[in-house]
Amino acid sequence: MRIGNDPVALGLEIAKAGPDPDVVLEATYGWYWAVDVLTAAGARVHLAHPLGVKGFAYRRVKYDARDAADLADLLRMGRLPEAYVAPPAVRELRELVRHRAKLVAWRSGLKASVHAVLAKQGVHIAVSDLFGVGGRELLARAPLDGAYRGRVSSLCRLIDAVDFEIDAIAGPIRARLCGHGGYTAIQAIPGIGPVLAAVFVAEIGEVDRFPGPAQLASWAGQVKTLPLTGPAPSWMTWRAGRRPAPRRAGRWQTVRMVGWVAGPV
Repeated sequence: MRIGNDPVALGLEIAKAGPDPDVVLEATYGWYWAVDVLTAAGARVHLAHPLGVKGFAYRRVKYDARDAADLADLLRMGRLPEAYVAPPAVRELRELVRHRAKLVAWRSGLKASVHAVLAKQGVHIAVSDLFGVGGRELLARAPLDGAYRGRVSSLCRLIDAVDFEIDAIAGPIRARLCGHGGYTAIQAIPGIGPVLAAVFVAEIGEVDRFPGPAQLASWAGQVKTLPLTGPAPSWMTWRAGRRPAPRRAGRWQTVRMVGWVAGPV
């Protein structure tokens, strides 16, 4: 049966399944509202992990009814690869943090475009921060032809607009993380500031869903896998006392610190 993307229609349909039904939902585009509707209706929602069911895409016969039957079979056999269903508060924090990250990426692209225009005109402005107060003054006086000057002016206006949005979203993020124990604890690690700490808190979600730091490290991709056959990998033959790369060591230290924090992070 095909159900439209409508909360009312989904709620009416799941009511026909009786009390406390088990429902498997693929983690596809816009799954948030469906999980909320199913949970409110008393269903036990199981979110299928996209990587775990990736093999569905390589089947010769693939359609919605077949996918639904296979997901139900995996759930019945206890072999369904499940993803974390973040609660609404964590999802909202993720929305804010990810939106800020996207804005910063846009701003970086705009600034790179300004440098590209200057390079086309052979203009080099000797300043450490081209987009600071002093750099903007030099940029305004740079000898650029008409079309190039117009593009640089447009890019600068866009950069200012994105800066405004980044500053505007910083307030709601700070408000949600104010007094958060995990957010404060992560910043005790050298190199982890407020922005990166917010990313850790938002993406990890409820840290108590992990039995311990080792499971958190595995989720973060910081646990190496052992080959079943063949020679030992190079990292197993390190000399005694040699430390891992600083970046990997920093991430592992962060994972350990997060694992020690009591309560949801």
